[in-house]
Amino acid sequence: MESLRLLYKIGHGPSSSHTMGPERICQSVHNMYHGDKYHVILYGSLSFTGRGHLTDYIIQKTLPNSHVEFSTDIDIPHPNTMDIIVYKHNQLIAQERYFSLGGGSFRRDGDAPKDNMQRYPHQSFSDIKTYCQEQNLTLVEYVYHHEPKIKKHLKTVWNTMQESINQGLHTEGVLPGALNIKRKARSLLYSQQNKVSIQLRLVSAFAYAVSEVNASGGKVVTAPTCGASGVLPSVLYYLKDAHKYNDELIIDALAVAGLIGNIIKHNGSISGAEAGCQAEVGTACSMAAAAYAYLENGDLDVIEYAAEIALEHHLGLTCDPVLGYVQIPCIERNAVAGHRAINAGELAQLLTSTQVVSFDTIVETMIETGRDINASYRETSIGGLAKRFKLIE
Repeated sequence: MESLRLLYKIGHGPSSSHTMGPERICQSVHNMYHGDKYHVILYGSLSFTGRGHLTDYIIQKTLPNSHVEFSTDIDIPHPNTMDIIVYKHNQLIAQERYFSLGGGSFRRDGDAPKDNMQRYPHQSFSDIKTYCQEQNLTLVEYVYHHEPKIKKHLKTVWNTMQESINQGLHTEGVLPGALNIKRKARSLLYSQQNKVSIQLRLVSAFAYAVSEVNASGGKVVTAPTCGASGVLPSVLYYLKDAHKYNDELIIDALAVAGLIGNIIKHNGSISGAEAGCQAEVGTACSMAAAAYAYLENGDLDVIEYAAEIALEHHLGLTCDPVLGYVQIPCIERNAVAGHRAINAGELAQLLTSTQVVSFDTIVETMIETGRDINASYRETSIGGLAKRFKLIE
């Protein structure tokens, strides 16, 4: 499996597949050809939700003198496909097709998957678990054994997550875009509703904070994507604030969460355009549940069960952002998933000895479910809530 550096990326929202991925594709093409004029054609989910996800904006910002076309052609090899036609001195010099794979990763059509960042020899949780038991290693030790230098990156990741939370908590007003959504993180933090638990209020405030920064195009960490970037930070920040875990332990929990996310990415998907929101928020919830279980218990079986519960109960979750913005239902969904992660971690501690379904089985089920989901519910904004919201507007 790949390095955690390829899972935890730092960049600008609102979407890792629709903003960060295309930005990096355009940078790569420009560095390769140094054209002076570009024609970019977006297909599939990139076309359906590109305007709301700021895909056209980031392309035009990255490529000089570029024109973006939104195609309705659905006969494409990947749901996030884009063509870039390059001109220089009014002469066509290149035409390339790229796929935005989710989490900010991309691949050029015809290229083999890159393997220069492969760090982990095991492909499943079962294999990792067996290896750890044989070598008497914890999951944290497993990560640091195979990526000795990853801790420095995880420190930067954690610092960025905290900065995103603090920025979101101190920003008021309305989110950009046509929906006119009021920012809620700060009001959640200072709410005086005494009947609401402190945990509910704080985790929600932290999740909203990061998600609102992301929706504004601010800097966030893909965990595993921009659209799901509020889940893991909200749980970890709450544990630091309420349970007084220090930064070193939080960073170790990030390593555990990253391993879970990596397994899902390798054997399933973290792309909403490919497998629905179960692949994004579902994965984020699973990562956060594993991190919570690691900090609160540490047992290998409890961590696996927590991650399994969290992902299992997101199976079938559709990706239907209203008008293509990563706002409704995405922001609220991040908060709900933060609480689900904590609940999964707590339930796993109570019922570990009764676990029947393995984490690997749930990952296989998730990607199979994602392929069966109707295409309109995979980040197109033409089905589900996105469709109904337009009807009642």
